[in-house]
Amino acid sequence: MKLHEYQAKELFSRYDLPIPEGRLVKTPEKAMEHVGRRGFPIAIKAQVHAGGRGKSGGILIAANMDDAREAVYAIHGMTLNTPQTQGNGTKVTKLLLEKGVDIASEFYLSILPDPSTASFLIIASTEGGMDIEEAATTRPEKIIRVRVNPLLGLQAYQQRRIAYALGLTGALCASFSSILTGLYQAVAENDLLLAEINPLALTADGEFFLIDAKAEVDSNALFRQKKLSDLYDSSEYDPLEVEARKHKLNYIRLHGNIGTIVNGAGLAMASMDIIQQAGAEPANFLDVGGGANQAMIENGFRILLSDPQVEAILINIFGGILRCDILAVGVVEAARKVGLRIPVVVRMEGTNAEQGRNILAESGLDLITAKDLDDASAKLKGLCLT
Repeated sequence: MKLHEYQAKELFSRYDLPIPEGRLVKTPEKAMEHVGRRGFPIAIKAQVHAGGRGKSGGILIAANMDDAREAVYAIHGMTLNTPQTQGNGTKVTKLLLEKGVDIASEFYLSILPDPSTASFLIIASTEGGMDIEEAATTRPEKIIRVRVNPLLGLQAYQQRRIAYALGLTGALCASFSSILTGLYQAVAENDLLLAEINPLALTADGEFFLIDAKAEVDSNALFRQKKLSDLYDSSEYDPLEVEARKHKLNYIRLHGNIGTIVNGAGLAMASMDIIQQAGAEPANFLDVGGGANQAMIENGFRILLSDPQVEAILINIFGGILRCDILAVGVVEAARKVGLRIPVVVRMEGTNAEQGRNILAESGLDLITAKDLDDASAKLKGLCLT
């Protein structure tokens, strides 16, 4: 789960990380009231779940009231398109107004868990700012990487190694080490998948400030991060994904034409392969899980049918904890309630598979039963969908 910049900064401030003075506003009128009281320069920043805001016009610096008014009304209400919005764009409804900082140097700093080594990976660079991606590609020697054993924690020698590699010594080394320590604690204590500061600014007076901040929380850990769970912003997500979240369904909307319902992530990936082999594209990832009940199946089916891109549905279930007869009842009830207007191919094996097939056959609905994966793929091909 991603956090907005202002939410990430509020979280990081609890660890004594230096945040520029700022305020969140939701209307242009409130923005101008705040600008009139704070003085200049001031940064006007769109609050959306996407990087690349600066290059896309979502961050502007105002030196006077006229500049501020123009920037506020230009950003608020705009549809912001960045490389991360994949051409869809995100409407800006919230602004973060921050006191300007006289920046002398910019650094990049991030911490994220590295599953391949069961460690935390710290990435730092003197190439902070909007072109860090280019620096990583064209000047990889500028990227510093240090892995931290979570059982040992961040060590003093690791802090010094990173600080010295950034050219920081003396008091600046101590200040940077304090920031690094706080950021590491924030990641470890809040189940963050990412904490990124870009740029970490150093002023001419020798003070550090987190000019931009990103944070992403592990969604699987939200049960123990209740306060962070409350920061979920449904307006930043696809409406169908928001609806699926309400019903505790693992759903990700894609751009294809064949909807899928499966139980198990591995089976979901295999089902996507089957769909592509049949000459079509998956419209979603939907894993109802091993403990799914009839209501979850029904809600998942309803969500798929509400997607106008979906031209057919593949249900691929291996009955274990989720029995095939429970699945069949859920599919039949959902189809009757919502109305079945597209082809549905059902392949099921495992616990009570025969009973499940009988329920589908006796439903009176136009459901296509497949005996195995090859048969399911052949029947998808037979639908001649493109």
